[in-house]
Amino acid sequence: MNRNKNLPLSEVNFYILLALVQPAHGYHIMQQVETLSGGQVRIAAGTLYGAIETLLRQRLIEPLASEDSRRKVYRLTELGRQVLRMDVERMQHMVACAQEIIAEG
Repeated sequence: MNRNKNLPLSEVNFYILLALVQPAHGYHIMQQVETLSGGQVRIAAGTLYGAIETLLRQRLIEPLASEDSRRKVYRLTELGRQVLRMDVERMQHMVACAQEIIAEG
């Protein structure tokens, strides 16, 4: 598996990217993160917008034009989708290794 400089994703960034498989605005992203994580991850607005700035700089997400000027809408870029897939594969590999070792123990 090739390593990407953006990996591993933080838990917050992982869920934000996952939430942005469908374009969304900030408040919806916050709700999706909480839902997708089963309530385990709740992010405040400051944390969300700091993470969004980082993901924009890394070109993992991009802004979309919005009819509502008060809401900024974001979506995954193709690079963001690739990095998300790679992080899922990385975690699956870790889980498979751990399960094998635990089963042997």
